[in-house]
Amino acid sequence: MKNKINLKRCIWQCLFVTLIFLAAVIVLNVREYREYLSNYNQKTDAILREVQKTYPAVTKKELMDILESTDTKETKRPEDSFLSGFGIDMEKDSVILANETDFRRSMAGNIVLAVLFACALAGLFLKYNHSKDKELAQITRYIEELNRWNYKLEMDDMSEDELSILKNEIYKTTVMLKETAENSVQAKNELKDSLSDISHQLKTPLTSILVILDNLIDDPEMDKRVRADFIRDIKREITNIQFLVQSLLKLSKLDSNTVVFFREEVCVEQMIEVSIQNVAMLCDLKTVAIETDFLAKDAIVCDFRWQVEALTNILKNCVEHSPCGGRIEIKTEQNNVYTTVSIRDFGEGMDEEDQKHIFERFYKGKNATHDSVGIGLSLAKAIVEADRGHISVESEKDGTKFVVKYFCF
Repeated sequence: MKNKINLKRCIWQCLFVTLIFLAAVIVLNVREYREYLSNYNQKTDAILREVQKTYPAVTKKELMDILESTDTKETKRPEDSFLSGFGIDMEKDSVILANETDFRRSMAGNIVLAVLFACALAGLFLKYNHSKDKELAQITRYIEELNRWNYKLEMDDMSEDELSILKNEIYKTTVMLKETAENSVQAKNELKDSLSDISHQLKTPLTSILVILDNLIDDPEMDKRVRADFIRDIKREITNIQFLVQSLLKLSKLDSNTVVFFREEVCVEQMIEVSIQNVAMLCDLKTVAIETDFLAKDAIVCDFRWQVEALTNILKNCVEHSPCGGRIEIKTEQNNVYTTVSIRDFGEGMDEEDQKHIFERFYKGKNATHDSVGIGLSLAKAIVEADRGHISVESEKDGTKFVVKYFCF
């Protein structure tokens, strides 16, 4: 009976109608009994008065003894009774005609009450079935609309009846399917945009490589120094393509949640030193110095290899936006909640609009270098957040600072 609210209501209504019917029957029977009693008493009293008037010698006590006597041996057989001489059957007929009339009237009343009682119960049952059929028809319409890809359905039934619970579950399914459909459309649009961006990113270096190769083929007697420069340009473009492809593969793994992070205790200082080694050659080319200040001494829990990848991409971005002969500061701090790694360059900085989109895939800021593909910081953010961290950026005219937080929980 749990959650069967409509059924409970119908049962209570049936019980209420039954109680009314029983009360009416009792009232009708009591009334009939009182009328029978009144008729018999009045007739008996009239007979006794007439007997006493005719036979004064008969005392009232003798008359009452006759009425209260239970000895019916003399009239044991109905045909031997005094009333049988008048054609009255002691077992079927009533001596008092008024009682016969009252009996028929009472019987008719009982029949009417029984019919009304049956009609009331049938009405309550039909009402209950109609309510259920109506709700089932509504649920069927909802499901038909879902099959027609119509997810704009609202169900405001807040009761706890079993069908209402079913409707609420269908509504939850509707919301889930709607979100899935919207996410599917969004995913298709994102895939379309990503393919467009990838094709755009590949088109430029491939076109450059084809142009250089055409020049090399058309001029077999090309100067060796020019040929060497062309070959270096081809290598640079291929390196850019390789970096783009590898970054896209890593991002696709993160997007599909197929990357398994091996979280272990890691020394922050060691993780940063490995990241600095990865950009050492780029720093040498621009004579950029990296200064460190390690205040965090305790180990953090993360995936060492992937976090090195993230920090390397951030450092690479800072080196690219640092002036020749510039410097980069790396500081670590620690509290009971998280460990902070802040990486700051002293370049030209970025405006608020660039800060809003700097972590978006394929986004290039106003001060981006020619070789930038706008994917390194996006990859860094995806790695840090997938490993339960947080990354943010702060920028002013005198430089940009990236802050990475690794939480202790």
